[in-house]
Amino acid sequence: MKRAFTLLVLVAFGLVFAGLVGDYSERQTLSALAQYYLTEVPRELGAPNIVTGILISFRGFDTLGEVAVLFMVAASVGTLLDGTKGDRKSSQIATGEKTIGPSELVRNGAEVVLPLIFLFGAYVIMNGHLSAGGGFQGGAVVASGVMLFMLAYPRGLIDHRFLSITESLAGVFYVSIGILGMILAGGFLDSTILPRGEFGAFLSAGAIPVISALLGIKVGAELSVIIDRFRS
Repeated sequence: MKRAFTLLVLVAFGLVFAGLVGDYSERQTLSALAQYYLTEVPRELGAPNIVTGILISFRGFDTLGEVAVLFMVAASVGTLLDGTKGDRKSSQIATGEKTIGPSELVRNGAEVVLPLIFLFGAYVIMNGHLSAGGGFQGGAVVASGVMLFMLAYPRGLIDHRFLSITESLAGVFYVSIGILGMILAGGFLDSTILPRGEFGAFLSAGAIPVISALLGIKVGAELSVIIDRFRS
């Protein structure tokens, strides 16, 4: 009976998705909103990456809400799993349980790959206004490097105090730039508080690269804390 119900649910979902795919048709012309963004982001913000310009400036207040949600997730996970690692270590000592360390391949591979991961994460963060990437994407890349570090060095400790201070300072500077946008420019997180510079240059697009860097630091720190809390 349970298998029949599961099969029925899967078939129902399949029919729903089939209907969505069947009714999909690619838009042949840009909508008025898309045309506005494609025109105004390069002209007003000086950012070749339209998506980053929208997320950081035009939808900056929404982005602040997304970062706040991620912070609450990190805080909740830390609260729920704070004692897990200590309890696990005490249990291993009491029962004499042996832990299996990482293989030599994993450790040697991590020594080679980790610097490249962190370097690529920094590149994605800092070039988000020019090409695909940005603070959220780069922060996730950095957090993946932290996960590899934990796999290669299970006994390695993550400094939660340092991550918390870094994440908090990034959030404070992020909100401060937003307030400066309200005072010096046209609204919250208005990137024109800094010169737009030459279109396509590394130092361009106003305050967008600075905001993207702060987002990357904040997201990377928060995801790293979440990953570490789940480590047994």
